[in-house]
Amino acid sequence: IPPVTTDKSKIRLVSRFGMRKDPFTKRPKFHHGVDLACRKQGEPIYATGDGVVTKVSFQVDGFGQYIEIDHGFGYVTRYAHLRKANVANGQKVKRGQQIAEMGNTGRSTATHLHYEVIYMGNAVNPVNYYDKDILPEDYAAITNSEDSPLEKVL
Repeated sequence: IPPVTTDKSKIRLVSRFGMRKDPFTKRPKFHHGVDLACRKQGEPIYATGDGVVTKVSFQVDGFGQYIEIDHGFGYVTRYAHLRKANVANGQKVKRGQQIAEMGNTGRSTATHLHYEVIYMGNAVNPVNYYDKDILPEDYAAITNSEDSPLEKVL
């Protein structure tokens, strides 16, 4: 499931997985997740799968307030730039459970969620995990196109 509401009037995709222009340095840099933005802080953030919270931490020059969840089988998700974490290290969480509130902490230019899926220690494209009922042609478009229909999925 997406880590935020699917209400398009509240949330929009502002940065995709892959190479992009860094918003601070303006130089090309690999972006290890997706950025989902909203107008106001506090929008609920949800666990995208059952798991155990392995890290609730803060990085001034990086993720700001962030959470990592181990889902087993080599999968970890990361939720960053949070205003508030509603979970603690070691806590078990369920898919769809609210775990945090969207914010603008750390190295961030506006209120948004930086969301990552990590498999076996490597960042993978999070859109591959949003909707298992997606049509093959939509999946191909999401993974191969600049004009991603991700907005349809969210």
